[in-house]
Parts: sequence; structure tokens; C-alpha cells
Amino acid sequence: MAWFRRSRDTLPGAPGAASSSKYTLGEIEIGSPWARASSHATGDGGGFFTLANKGAVPDRLIAASSPAAERVEIHAIKVEGGDLRMRQRENGLALPPGTTLTLKPRGYHLLLVGLKTPLEEGARAAVTLTFEHAGSIDIELVAAAPGPVGNKTL
Repeated sequence: MAWFRRSRDTLPGAPGAASSSKYTLGEIEIGSPWARASSHATGDGGGFFTLANKGAVPDRLIAASSPAAERVEIHAIKVEGGDLRMRQRENGLALPPGTTLTLKPRGYHLLLVGLKTPLEEGARAAVTLTFEHAGSIDIELVAAAPGPVGNKTL
């Protein structure tokens, strides 16, 4: 899982306009879902998007799954000194009312473990997101070209 161990100058979103899709599930909005095209041989990938709770009731992203991967985990990145540590969010991601979270490289993200085929630029990966209160919704991640992260490509 070395794809996330990069310089701190990370682009916050997809390089270019990988996906301008928006999905709505009750008061939850999911915007611009994308993934990095595979540029490594780890067999894993990252999924990114925005999550907004437009309602008055707190919710939580509690699970994700995809037919494109063996499993999907909700992850966070924590900077410890000069190192990065990726850790699974066992309880998901809290989404209080009026909050927008951005899942992005070097931050909260979905980790697609055991991709069945590499993600190539323009490829689409179906993902089901499950929320504690709102229920489940199917979205598509659009693979964007690997982009610059510091002096390297991710």
C-alpha cells in the first residue's frame, strides 16, 4: 500500500474533470466520485468524492463494497512525524448535519483492496455506499490519470 506514501503536496481532487457526477440519497449528497488510475502493482486503489449532509439528522458512512475489488475499507491517513500511517475507520465516517467531507488522496478515502483488474484512465468502478440512517446507494468511481504528488506521480 505504498501508493499513499508520497510528498505532502497532494492535489485535493481528481486531475482534470474525472467525474462531475452527483448522487443524492435522502439528505446525503455524494459529489464527483473518482479513483486514481493504477500506476503501481499493489492490486489496491483509492476512491475519492465529497459527502455532504444537507439534513438536520447526523448520519455515518458505515460500509462500502464493490464488485471491482475483494473488499472496500473506509480509511484515514494520519501524519506521524515524517511518516504516514493509513488506518481503517472501523466505525466509518461521521457526517453531522451541515457537514461536507472531502475524501481525497492523503486524507479520508475508500481503499479498494484486491482489485480484480487494474483501473485504467476512464474506467468505471461501481461502489455501494452504506449509511447508518440513509441506507445504501450505488455510485460509480471514474478513474483519472495518475497525477502529480510532489515530485512523483500517483
